Amino acid sequence: MSSERNLGRLAEKSFERRGDYPAVFFEGAWHSSAELHERSHRLAAGLAERGVGEGDRVVVSVPNHPDVGPLYNAIWRLGAVVTPAVFILSEDELNHIVTDIEAAAVIREDDLESLGADGDAPFVERDSSDLAAVLYTGGTTGRSKGVMLTHENLWLAGKHGHDSGYVPGIVRTLTALPLSHAFGLLVTVVGLQAKEPPVSVLMRWFHGETWLELAQEHRIQLAAVVPSMLYLLLSLPLEDYDLPELCYLASGAAPLALDSMREVRRRIPSVEVREGYGLTETSALVSTNPPGRIREGSVGLPIPGTEVRIHDDQDQELPVGEVGEICVRSELVMQGYWRDAEQTADAMRGGWLHTGDLGRLDEDGYLYVVDRKKDLIIRGGFNVFPRDVEEALLEHPAIAEACVVGRPDPRHGEEVVAFVALSGEATPDELVAFGKERLGGYKYPREVHVVSSLPLTPIGKVDRKAVRALLS
Repeated sequence: MSSERNLGRLAEKSFERRGDYPAVFFEGAWHSSAELHERSHRLAAGLAERGVGEGDRVVVSVPNHPDVGPLYNAIWRLGAVVTPAVFILSEDELNHIVTDIEAAAVIREDDLESLGADGDAPFVERDSSDLAAVLYTGGTTGRSKGVMLTHENLWLAGKHGHDSGYVPGIVRTLTALPLSHAFGLLVTVVGLQAKEPPVSVLMRWFHGETWLELAQEHRIQLAAVVPSMLYLLLSLPLEDYDLPELCYLASGAAPLALDSMREVRRRIPSVEVREGYGLTETSALVSTNPPGRIREGSVGLPIPGTEVRIHDDQDQELPVGEVGEICVRSELVMQGYWRDAEQTADAMRGGWLHTGDLGRLDEDGYLYVVDRKKDLIIRGGFNVFPRDVEEALLEHPAIAEACVVGRPDPRHGEEVVAFVALSGEATPDELVAFGKERLGGYKYPREVHVVSSLPLTPIGKVDRKAVRALLS
């Protein structure tokens, strides 16, 4: 394979093509592309002095910071492997990653100041098929697994991610997603592939009012978000902010309630909400809604070079419109799970990645995600998709967030239980009655628990594992 699809080379060519310009705004200061490029070379020299070399895994556990992109580029320059770890992981979770990956180095925010060095570390050539990153999945069903992604995987993800959403002149972006997550890493590589110099406003972490202030001040045109961010923004006075140039919100990582999408578009008339779909195992990208061709409720069309099929429990392809497991074949699919041949073989059986997500395709090839296969609730022999119940509950004006899980039940097998966070007044009994009114007799939640907020994963998805723990 051609070594042109090398992320270190991509970073060098991106700078050569664009030259020096104001590239990143962070906490009140601008950082130029030349400054960040030079910083990347200094970080590479510092890592080389500490013995990091070809094939070594480097764990990066740093909150959003202008140095994160240059640090990734520095690691790739040395022929080493980026292993991102969200900075708010517990010590136990971080230790699991560091031990499992046999890390040559662990970089935290405090290390950034002391890490740079004079000189220039030689560029180490790596093939397109060589390992570029190992990203650990959330571990919702046990210990997190390392997903191995090659230079080609991420190079192509960046190219397709850019091309599928490219609109001339859209260059000013706002990033509040953790760059140490698969979605954030995709956003980083998309930036390297951009045809026009991208200008990024970077937030250390998401805060609704600050997000809106920055979007207004910097005339933001595009932002990548997750649904929980949109739900919080909808609770704020959006009409008080002047956002006429905000054209696109790219939503991913979790399903977005249809009513919420429509409400965003009603309150910010200039914006299109483009839902997409991807997994860590697919370099964070499978499908996206093309600009101007959005189909509400769907996560869009498979990107070029990616095939999507819907399989039944016997691994047979299902007809258009029927719900089954989403299976993917693509150049973006992982090399496998780190040192776990058994789980790799199971996930990749028949040459298709089995995502564990349930969905359907329409007659035009648009994909609709129904739910996680493992989250499916079977009550009295009937399938209950938590997302259906959550969407119904979110129609209640007092409900800000909802998460539905199954409780083991001796009579029905499982019982439907909802946890909700409120933005108004409502009692659990009222909410049970509301759900019963809108859902079939076997679907509505028999229990509704009101909590101050729902637990979230580091990227802002509702943490179902943590919600299930509330049942005990």
